Amino acid sequence: MSRIGKKAVSVPDGVTASVDGQTVSAKGPKGELKFVVNDDVLVKMEDGQIKVDPRDQSKIARSKWGMSRTQISNILNGVKDGFERRLEINGVGYRAAMQGKNLQLALGFSHDVVYEVPQGITVQVPKPTEIVISGIDKQQVGQVAAEIREFRGPEPYKGKGVKYAEERIVRKEGKKK
Repeated sequence: MSRIGKKAVSVPDGVTASVDGQTVSAKGPKGELKFVVNDDVLVKMEDGQIKVDPRDQSKIARSKWGMSRTQISNILNGVKDGFERRLEINGVGYRAAMQGKNLQLALGFSHDVVYEVPQGITVQVPKPTEIVISGIDKQQVGQVAAEIREFRGPEPYKGKGVKYAEERIVRKEGKKK
């Protein structure tokens, strides 16, 4: 039994949510999002809370139960507060800058890497070594952060590269004489 799936998702203040068949819609101060729940899961709205249940006790239905509840919760939190992911850049000469709507990264290559920011995502560069990615869709924010990190991930010897702000790099010892 899913422990997280048993909990009903309460709709926060300032957010209007509706359930239409298998589609859950949420509208809040930050924007509007929709999520289509899998057919193996039953969704209903009862007195200001969204309840998620598996249609039967099959393994597939039970495995999608908790995930569907978490997706609905993320949609409600996203339209109310939004999500944010921070990246740090370490390395001599490594830096980031906004160039119009594109993110320009100097990561030690012979050329600058230009990343086109997708619609619905806001990227800010408060310092040349810090990138703040924000938006209302948690999955999209995480995907953009992962794509930027992938250009030059942190290496274990000197820690150079792009890493998440909360990430801890396990350092390796270099060669010995």
